[in-house]
Amino acid sequence: MIKVLKYILLLLFIGLVIIQFINKPERISEPVSENDMIESLQVNADVAGLLKAACYDCHSNQPRYPWYASIAPVSWSIAEHIEHGRSELNFSEWATYSARKRDHKLEEMVEEVEVGNMPMPGYVALHKDANLSADQFEMLKAWVEQERTKIAQESN
Repeated sequence: MIKVLKYILLLLFIGLVIIQFINKPERISEPVSENDMIESLQVNADVAGLLKAACYDCHSNQPRYPWYASIAPVSWSIAEHIEHGRSELNFSEWATYSARKRDHKLEEMVEEVEVGNMPMPGYVALHKDANLSADQFEMLKAWVEQERTKIAQESN
């Protein structure tokens, strides 16, 4: 029985080594542009810090890749999460969104945090600074309402 277990572990180890060479996802990290939400809205430092800690890794073109982001199959999962996150909302392209889309994304942002979908629980488990306190959530909510008011005034 022990001999079989050793062979299984050896095969798993060899498989893990082999998959390190298979289709590594491209790491994308672009410079911050004038289209970035923090830049274009001139977001205050507290909210900007909160957004960068809890949102930007998956919802911008400036993710911070942890050391384990180079190890398959974890790298595949991280790349998929980032790709999906950017397809839903990309803070790096904020200024290119229509007023209606910006308003909707702000509304969704608060809803997703409020119900606990964002930041993703698995992300929070590995990034403690992304776990928003009640005060941080209230600050985010107030800022979102302020920005939504600005959008509504610009539309009129």
